[in-house]
Amino acid sequence: MIGPRQARVVGLGCAATVIFLITRDLFVPHVRDTEVWFGFEFSGRSAQLSAPLHWAIFAVGAWGFWNLRPWIWPWASVYAAYVASSHVVWNLVSPAGGGWRDGLWQFALFGAVALLLLRARPESAEAAA
Repeated sequence: MIGPRQARVVGLGCAATVIFLITRDLFVPHVRDTEVWFGFEFSGRSAQLSAPLHWAIFAVGAWGFWNLRPWIWPWASVYAAYVASSHVVWNLVSPAGGGWRDGLWQFALFGAVALLLLRARPESAEAAA
């Protein structure tokens, strides 16, 4: 069972990720001009316009975990599976990618996170009180 403390720790991790992404996207020039969606790199204006979507995803995650929303666990699992798949694609199609071996170990890592989130059974708020 996942308790409120663990959920809030994950929520804090999501909040820290928002801060990291915003700082990186606004103040690191060579990073701000590239975003990856579905494993494909977008650059320039499309990257700058889509970056806030990444911020919003993690902000919603932070809010959902912190407030112990039951829907956050399966949706976080779906997002982690999306990230796992995106890593495979990125490693195969990007010049900066490391090929199928790197894609597979990254898929395994994020896929394991997706499975853990999917199997997580949060305690009810009433039982935790």
